[in-house]
Amino acid sequence: MNVLKKPLITEKISAMNDRGVYGFVVEKTAKKPQIKKAVEDMYGVKVVEVRTMRYAAKKKTRYTKAKIVSGYTNAFKKAIIQVAEGEIIDFYGEI
Repeated sequence: MNVLKKPLITEKISAMNDRGVYGFVVEKTAKKPQIKKAVEDMYGVKVVEVRTMRYAAKKKTRYTKAKIVSGYTNAFKKAIIQVAEGEIIDFYGEI
């Protein structure tokens, strides 16, 4: 099972890339050792630290012409990865 879903490419995370900090959206059931191993295997870097955050689903309501549509946004888990000094992960190399 691949625990990494997609990399986070936001302004705040991109500013931290210079210091070796990267963000990923991961499976909700993924543990820190699994995330560390997945990043090391996929990108070939040495991971120093893994921090995780869980985001709950939020209730959203839209008003359309026909009716009111209510639902929830998706819940997800985010991982912030600190790699060893001097190592980088190149997200933009494939573009």
